[in-house]
Amino acid sequence: MTPKMHTYTGLQIDPLKICETDINIKDIAHALSLLCRGGGHLNTFYSVAQHSINCAKEAMSRGYRHDIVLGCLLHDASEAYLCDIIRPVKQYLDLYLQIETQIMNVIFQKYNLYLLFDDLQIIKRIDDEMLQHELYELMNNQTKPVDTLKIQPDLKEKDYREVEKNF
Repeated sequence: MTPKMHTYTGLQIDPLKICETDINIKDIAHALSLLCRGGGHLNTFYSVAQHSINCAKEAMSRGYRHDIVLGCLLHDASEAYLCDIIRPVKQYLDLYLQIETQIMNVIFQKYNLYLLFDDLQIIKRIDDEMLQHELYELMNNQTKPVDTLKIQPDLKEKDYREVEKNF
């Protein structure tokens, strides 16, 4: 018997064999709104959902297509089913990365996102630039600030319910 994951909306799923009917935007929004960025090593609580919203707003401000904006919003959605692992560690976890890719493929299929390599590179660039800005603002100015963002990201601590609703 394969162990099942219980989601916020009451689904019981196998994250290793995830399918489109297992994906629920309410589960994604709820889980990501409660998941802190940076392994929790920030000056204040700042969720993965809030980061994703900021990435989507940045893509929109740059005039990117709707599918790229949605891709930015959902770029960390697999973490609703796997949790977040900090970048310095994640790069060494080949099996985790394979599972993450499989889940992201299903999520993108569910929301009809068929992004090209160049589109994914745009999303990655926005994610990286947002991360650099977040590190500067939320971790005692440990990095050089980024000057490529078009928006001023909302980094204020927010109640998870507000972020979940906005997602």
